[in-house]
Amino acid sequence: MSLKTHFKNNDKLTYPFKRICLKLSGEALMGDKSFGLDPTIVSRVADEIKQVHDRGVEMCIVIGGGNIFRGVMGASQGMDRTSSDYMGMLATVINALALQNALERIDVAARVQSAIPMETVCESYIRRRALRHLKKSRVVIFAAGTGSPYFTTDTTAVLRASEMDCDVLLKGTKVDGIYTADPFKDPDATRYEHLTYEHVMRDKLNVMDMAAIALARDNNLPLMVFSIREQGNFYRCIEGENECTLVDTCDAV
Repeated sequence: MSLKTHFKNNDKLTYPFKRICLKLSGEALMGDKSFGLDPTIVSRVADEIKQVHDRGVEMCIVIGGGNIFRGVMGASQGMDRTSSDYMGMLATVINALALQNALERIDVAARVQSAIPMETVCESYIRRRALRHLKKSRVVIFAAGTGSPYFTTDTTAVLRASEMDCDVLLKGTKVDGIYTADPFKDPDATRYEHLTYEHVMRDKLNVMDMAAIALARDNNLPLMVFSIREQGNFYRCIEGENECTLVDTCDAV
């Protein structure tokens, strides 16, 4: 059974998607660099977003900051965890502003909303305002995580997707789904087409932190994991035609 058929045959899921949340890691924006942003990659990701946006899909985005600073890494090197996490949150604002700029250059209206107030550079997160932006076909980019330390941007993505009443959360990564093992290290690793939240949590599969998976399960939010590196994958995923892994509460595809 295809993903498209799976969505159509299930009352708890909505297809075609009307509103989605895209989770992007900071690493997805740095290309082959070891640090920072690759403008070519940022522009390509913006083009991918525009292709889906032009289809009439309302879209919000949660972006990480690991290409600039990762809070957990700073804490592991002796920094205070709270200060380190706040630094990571500020890194996500830099990425969000870069993506907003790239979208506006190709005539896609975009707004950045930060969980940490910084009025001179972007809006503060206000749920009702974000919903108005979505209804006006503006892409909303959520930055600064939840605004609190100890929470990952994966958890933020599930939280914002639930608050925005999104049909699905898509996580763009460097691989085309969830595997039995790290496919870069284990040549025998195989990709799952479908998983339940319980399977992910039981086997501790490395796709999102367990708090994010539990929150998705509790809010019945479907999760699709796909590769953002290959051009056109995002649109094909929306169309139900791309190789990816679906995580939800339903029977296997």
